Amino acid sequence: MTTMTLQVPDFLEENHNDTVRFIASKLYESGKLSLGEAAKMAGMTKWDFAEILIKYGVHYLDNSAAAAIEDAKRV
Repeated sequence: MTTMTLQVPDFLEENHNDTVRFIASKLYESGKLSLGEAAKMAGMTKWDFAEILIKYGVHYLDNSAAAAIEDAKRV
């Protein structure tokens, strides 16, 4: 995984973990990351990260069998 430097307002850095989790959840929601990739970015297990998604109003269940297969391949 690559490290990226991102300039954010100071108050976002005060809640660093929440900020990273939010960004990871939105990348997952947009389809840029699989559930496993987003969880890894947030430093969490897939199951714990799925609970975080609920906090941000992101649905983690995808009805597409193809999406589930692709997610499983990425782990």
